[in-house]
Amino acid sequence: MTPRRWFVTGTDTGIGKTLVSSAMLSLLAGSGLRAVGMKPVAAGLEQIDGEWHNEDVTRLQEAGNVDAPLALRCPYLLRAPMSPHLAAGEEGVRIALQPLLSAFSLLSARADAVVVEGVGGFCVPLADDLDSADLAVALGLPVILVVGLRLGCLNHALLTAEAIRARGLVLAGWVASMVDPLMLSPQANLQTLRARLGAPLLGIVPHLAHPDAAQAARHIDLRALRATAAHAARLAASQAPEASAALA
Repeated sequence: MTPRRWFVTGTDTGIGKTLVSSAMLSLLAGSGLRAVGMKPVAAGLEQIDGEWHNEDVTRLQEAGNVDAPLALRCPYLLRAPMSPHLAAGEEGVRIALQPLLSAFSLLSARADAVVVEGVGGFCVPLADDLDSADLAVALGLPVILVVGLRLGCLNHALLTAEAIRARGLVLAGWVASMVDPLMLSPQANLQTLRARLGAPLLGIVPHLAHPDAAQAARHIDLRALRATAAHAARLAASQAPEASAALA
C-alpha cells in the first residue's frame, strides 16, 4: 500500500496551510485511519494557563486522532513569531535536520497517515545551512501546495511549483484558499492556475468567518491524490540511496 504521507507548503505565510492540513487530517481520521499532523518547526507562542502553546500545533493535534508526544509533533517550538532561523537564533537554538527526520520516523510508526505542515513558504530558512525545501527533500514526501487566492497569487504559485519540481519532488496536488474575499476575478485566476500548475486541484476552501477543520474538509477531496501517489512512491524509492549517502 502506498504510504499516506504528505508535505504541505504554501505560497506565503498566513494563507491557510494549517486550515488545509487540519482539514486533511479530519478527512483521514474520519475515514478510519490513524492520522496525525506534524509541524516540524513552529515560531510564535502564547502563554495559556502558565504553559506555552502554538496555535498551529494545537489545531493539527485536535484534527488528528493519534496521541503522540509534543516532541514528535513539533521538535522545535520557538517563541518569537518570525522566520525560524531568526527566532531560533534569539533563543540560542540551532535547528538541525536529523532530529526532524527522527521525529518524523517515530511519528510515522504510530500512524497510518501523516500530514507534515511546513512553515511559511517553501524556501523559508530554518538555519544557515537548512531551509524548508531541504526538509521536504530529506523527507522525500509528495507535496501539496496551498495557494492563497489574492493579488499576486499566480506568480507566487507558479514559482513555488517550479521550485518544488526543481528539487526533484512531486507536486501531488494543490488547494485554493480564498484568503481575500474581495479579490477581483477569482474564477479567472483559478482557471489560469488549473491550466498552468500541472497538478490536480484538491479543493477550493472559501473565506470562512469562523474557520475550522470540519468546515474546510467539506471543500476538499483527497481522492485525486491517488493519481500522483504511485509516481511519488516510485520517485522516493529511486532517491532513497542518494538520501542515505547524503546523511552518512
